[in-house]
Amino acid sequence: MDDLEKVKRDLGAALLAVRERSGLTQADVSSMVGLVPAVYGRIERGQMLPSVPTLYKLCLSLHISADALLGLGAEKLLAEALPSEPILPPELRRLTDLLRELPPDALRTLGALASAIAHRK
Repeated sequence: MDDLEKVKRDLGAALLAVRERSGLTQADVSSMVGLVPAVYGRIERGQMLPSVPTLYKLCLSLHISADALLGLGAEKLLAEALPSEPILPPELRRLTDLLRELPPDALRTLGALASAIAHRK
């Protein structure tokens, strides 16, 4: 096996491990970085390498350093070094995506409903 194939395989395995540890699906990660799910799946299976901008987005989205993803020994999470949003559970992320698509009046109505549910005794 040549070096490039090893890098692809190792990167894919690292992405799989980080994604599963985070409770994310391939569709979740691909959406976070702007990839088609099938393309992200190929990266994770070690069939292709991401571009440098995509690798950067993967690192930020998954809160892991490029060194760790590339197997260069640094296991430090980026969350310790860079301010970023916490990784939301998949259900909350899907709900957030849906909320972004709602018009203002629907958001107000949903907000009122959520407030009523939260304050219910």
